[in-house]
Amino acid sequence: MPREDLHQNSHPQVPAGRQPESATPPSGRPRILALDVLRGFALCEILLANIQLMATGGSAVAVQPMGDWDPWLGLPIFSLLFGIGFALLLDSAASRVPRPRLVLLRRLGALLAIGLVHMLLWPGEILTDYAVVGMLVLLPSTWLPRWAMAGLAAVLIPAALIFGGGGPLLIAGLFLLGATLVRYGVIGEIERSTRGPLLLGLAFAAGLAAALWAQASMRAVGAPTYLPTMTTLADLLLVGVYVCGMLILLRTPLRPALRFVFAPLGRMALTGYLTATLLVLLSARVLGLPIGESLTTAYWTAGAILAAQWLFCTLWLRQYHQGPVEWLWRWATWTHRPPLSRDGRA
Repeated sequence: MPREDLHQNSHPQVPAGRQPESATPPSGRPRILALDVLRGFALCEILLANIQLMATGGSAVAVQPMGDWDPWLGLPIFSLLFGIGFALLLDSAASRVPRPRLVLLRRLGALLAIGLVHMLLWPGEILTDYAVVGMLVLLPSTWLPRWAMAGLAAVLIPAALIFGGGGPLLIAGLFLLGATLVRYGVIGEIERSTRGPLLLGLAFAAGLAAALWAQASMRAVGAPTYLPTMTTLADLLLVGVYVCGMLILLRTPLRPALRFVFAPLGRMALTGYLTATLLVLLSARVLGLPIGESLTTAYWTAGAILAAQWLFCTLWLRQYHQGPVEWLWRWATWTHRPPLSRDGRA
């Protein structure tokens, strides 16, 4: 694969006279605020959707424990962002080491180890699936030209909807879609356009309306066979609407507020995901809160956990480049201890 294709437009340039809004990470690549905001938003939705499963030890992933109104948003966004982050890391590693894919393999291996430990606390965790799918699909795809990667994503996502309504196939498809967006330079322009997200968001909204109409028609005629497929399709289209809407809002005066609320959580998403499980189990099994039985209690507990995590992340990032688990993950990825504090000390 030509180096030009691997690196094409994968890093945004900061316009002259304008400073990046987020601190530059140890890799030296300016952070993309939109990705941090989307990651923080997804982290909040995942906790709200899964808190009752965490409290009761449920192992189901990609469910709607709060009812039909609760869209499945967090995991698709996380999957897309994981593919984006993977491709950006490959780009960075290719310019720093002679065997960049070995770096990515170590990163996925470390994620698998973290997921296996996390599984002891909550069987429904998703990190192990991400690591395995990454090794089997995302890493091998780095040898493909970008058009082939795009084509594979275009096959896997519909296949996942038709045959399973989600699961590893959908994760793989979204991983590849995210990586494809980097390879085609879309992520490098993500902060620069309003018209693109607006037109794409309108297309997603039209598709969502059609999917909801089809869903209602199936229920009316008693044809439940394709309801899981249509439900997952509607959720994915809604994810598209939310993502495009967030990108549009980031081009408005609401940008500072969105950065303030979501970016700290997004920059420490792995730390947040893991500590949320600990805090939920502490609340349910030590404090005895009826999270699994009371939706109101689940809401209040999730809100308290997110508020505490936001405060911790905000204070932590004033002193350090990245979260503690992210730092350990980076150490395992590169096999040398990276600086943690902003003054360059380990």
